Amino acid sequence: MSAPISLDAVTAADPPAVRSGRGWALAGAVGGLVGLALFQFNPALTDVDSSLLADNARFVPAMAGREAYVWVFQGMTVLAAGCLAVFAAGLRRRLAAREPAGGLLPDVAAGGLLLVATMLLVGGGVATELYWDLRHVAETDPDTVAALATGYGTFAWVWAGAALSAGALAVAGLRRRSVSRWLAVFSLFMALLIVVVQAVPLQYLALLPAALWATVAGLTLAVERRPLGN
Repeated sequence: MSAPISLDAVTAADPPAVRSGRGWALAGAVGGLVGLALFQFNPALTDVDSSLLADNARFVPAMAGREAYVWVFQGMTVLAAGCLAVFAAGLRRRLAAREPAGGLLPDVAAGGLLLVATMLLVGGGVATELYWDLRHVAETDPDTVAALATGYGTFAWVWAGAALSAGALAVAGLRRRSVSRWLAVFSLFMALLIVVVQAVPLQYLALLPAALWATVAGLTLAVERRPLGN
C-alpha cells in the first residue's frame, strides 16, 4: 500500500510566461485614429456663416440637411469608445504584469481611458437627439437645437482622462522599464500637453494630443512582443 502524499510536499509549478495577443493594443490604435478623424470631421456640421451664430433662429436652419454628419459622428464615437475600453483592459493587464502587486499605475492607466470612453458615449448620445431635431427643424426649438450643437462639438472632444493614462505609462516606463523608454518619454510629453490644455478654457483640444498618444502607444505596444510577467 502506498504511503499517503503530504499536501505540504506538493508544490505547484510556476506557470510559464505567456504572450498576450495584440488585439487590445491595435484597438487602442484604432480608437486613436478614429479620434483624429473626429477632430477633422466634427466641425463640418456647424461650418456656417459666422454672422448666423448670434441668431439661433437662422443658425439652426443653416444646419438642416446635414444630419448625415451627425449620424456618422455618432457611429464614430461608439467605435472609438469601444476600442479605448478594450485598450484600457489590455493596458491594465500589461502594466499589472510588470508593476509591483497592488500598485496604482495599472488602474490609473485604465481609469483614464475609461473616462475618455465615457465622454465619447456622452457626445454620441447628444448626437442622437441632434440628429432627429435636424430632421424636423420646423418642429423644434432653435435654442434647444443650438445648445445640442454646442454639446455635439464639445463633449466628445474632452479626452482629458488620457492624461492619467499617458502619465501612468510614462511613470511605469521611466521607473521600471515596463514599456520602452522612448514610449515612456513620448507619453510623458503627451500627458503634459493634455494637462496644459486643461489649465486654460480649451479643454476640448485634449482630443488631438490624446488621440495621437493612443494611436502611437497602441501601435508601439502591438509591435513590442514581450511575454507577460517580470
